[in-house]
Amino acid sequence: MPAEWEPHEATWLAWPHNRDDWPGKMAAIYWVYAEIVRHLHRHEWVRLIVPDAVKEKQARRVLRQVGVEDFARIEFHRIATDRSWVRDTGPLFITNEQEVAATCWRFSAWAKYPNWQRDDRVAGRFAGRFATRTWEPKHNGKRVVLEGGAIDVNGLGTMLATEECLLSSDTQQRNPGMTREDYETVFRDYLGVENVLWLGKGIVGDDTHGHVDDLARFVGPRTIVTVVEPDSADPNYEPLEDNLRRLKRMRDQDGRRFKVVELPMPRPLTFAGLRLPASYANFYIANGLVLVPTFNDPNDRIALNILAELFPDREVVGIHSVDFAWGFGTLHCSTQQQPAGGRK
Repeated sequence: MPAEWEPHEATWLAWPHNRDDWPGKMAAIYWVYAEIVRHLHRHEWVRLIVPDAVKEKQARRVLRQVGVEDFARIEFHRIATDRSWVRDTGPLFITNEQEVAATCWRFSAWAKYPNWQRDDRVAGRFAGRFATRTWEPKHNGKRVVLEGGAIDVNGLGTMLATEECLLSSDTQQRNPGMTREDYETVFRDYLGVENVLWLGKGIVGDDTHGHVDDLARFVGPRTIVTVVEPDSADPNYEPLEDNLRRLKRMRDQDGRRFKVVELPMPRPLTFAGLRLPASYANFYIANGLVLVPTFNDPNDRIALNILAELFPDREVVGIHSVDFAWGFGTLHCSTQQQPAGGRK
């Protein structure tokens, strides 16, 4: 599985349509998606999933209103979905020198929601159009549940994941009975991962129960950014300190230590009495571009500057995500990269 910063052919998104994901804020979400597409289509193909002709017409209208005039690099694909989080429902692409293939994992709505059947078919439907071969990962004869937001890779055989998400024995269990060793075997066999770095818990408010893409991310083969919380009274403080301590001890696939860069957290973001999973770690790396969620917070500028230093050859752009986070996800959750054919 290539790293996210390796060359893309395209980015996939799914046009939002489920009002239950953003109750009371749906009108604002269309503009957020349009901004994402507006920036991305200047750098790579955007493949936009829409459920039907009506939503495609709406998407085209909103995109024109935000200034998209050239639709030559935007494709529309009509695929029925339950939600818009293609990071978790889309395939995980894998590559070698000759081809781009895809792994299509089972999706169960984060082992939490009842409406997932259409989303579970998404990976197979669009992987089959653009991958030379596809696999449905299995362990002991059963398809394995895995969301793309639960993992992050450096493209050289090392992966980040959390114990809270994949190894929980009582909350949002994806694959009952699967052990740490079982997961590591599956990741090796299907994603080419030889070295899994297990962090502890994810951030407070994370509806997925510990996705790593709100927590720690590879930004280079041996560089990891991880969010930290300096306020010892905040419930994120101790879990994030624990993860930082772990990362400082960890080594890559060749036995070398990582450079660990601390990324701030925004102040707690709440709506309707709920704390939302607002995190700068939920950025998305595209060709020539890094999109970063921002939250009208003093730490927005600090986070943008840190990422700009880490990606000097890419434009770093903030996307206002206060409303977006009400859906319990932001930029990385809504995007899925399709790598360019073969390694560069």
